[in-house]
Amino acid sequence: MMPGRNVLRSYIDLTRAHFFFVWPLLFCSGLMLAFGNYGGFSWQLTLKAALIGLTGFEAGLVLNDYVDRNRDKLDVEFNRLTRYWRPFGSRPIPSGQIDPGNALMLFLLLATIAASLILTLPYPNSLYVLILMGYSYSAEYFYQVRKRKQRYPVAQLVGRTDLALFPVAGYLCYGSPDSTALLYFIFLYPWAQAHLGVNDLADIANDRARKMNSVTVLYGLKGTAYWILGFTTIHALIAMQFMAKLDTIASYGFILSLALLAVANFIILKGKGPGAGHKALPLFHASLLIYTLSIITDFFLG
Repeated sequence: MMPGRNVLRSYIDLTRAHFFFVWPLLFCSGLMLAFGNYGGFSWQLTLKAALIGLTGFEAGLVLNDYVDRNRDKLDVEFNRLTRYWRPFGSRPIPSGQIDPGNALMLFLLLATIAASLILTLPYPNSLYVLILMGYSYSAEYFYQVRKRKQRYPVAQLVGRTDLALFPVAGYLCYGSPDSTALLYFIFLYPWAQAHLGVNDLADIANDRARKMNSVTVLYGLKGTAYWILGFTTIHALIAMQFMAKLDTIASYGFILSLALLAVANFIILKGKGPGAGHKALPLFHASLLIYTLSIITDFFLG
């Protein structure tokens, strides 16, 4: 195989590039809510926000792998989860396919592009989004490091605020900190915690080998199933409140997403093992995609 193709495949795995379209959509779902609340619409701002979401989130994914580069060498299982997140099935930094210094430079490049685009936003929106960006990278670093030595899931509870704040940052590209921004955060946060539990359930063998105190390492297979169910239930209750702010089109999408989450939880409660986590994870991701598309569609057609 040509060396150039190998390099391309390595960077696709590093950035999880096959999911690239999700991050701009999630970010812009917040922006669409802001357009709806404050009036107006701009294709230029929408394109800018999409690029901020894409480069900013991809930078976070690269940071994740860079911080964990030595622990990832201890993986004992390259299973469906690895292939799911990385289409060519590699962890390119610990395997030596990508030099750690080059990965760090890529993180800095992507983060710089995102920050440069953010600085073109009007003040104080630019300040809001920059603060959330800096916090999110700090939370990601804290999550990766803290979970190596903890007795309680502090890393998980703090670290996954970064995902919950991501569409809020999109909202603040145009809007102000308000009740809608807060509602989006508390709507997505329990989903992020449940999703994290599913991912940990599927990756339990590697987390044990890496001595990572994930949710499943801390609480076992059964405990993780209840963690997922508990946070999904909280998420569903808040989703009902969120639906009251949206039109009928988005409500149908939310109901479909909640149905997918119900099926995912049934699979997990029935299986209570890594295989159940593998089966449930795509349903969680489909629910998030439907949520974002519902909010965006609601703005244009509602």
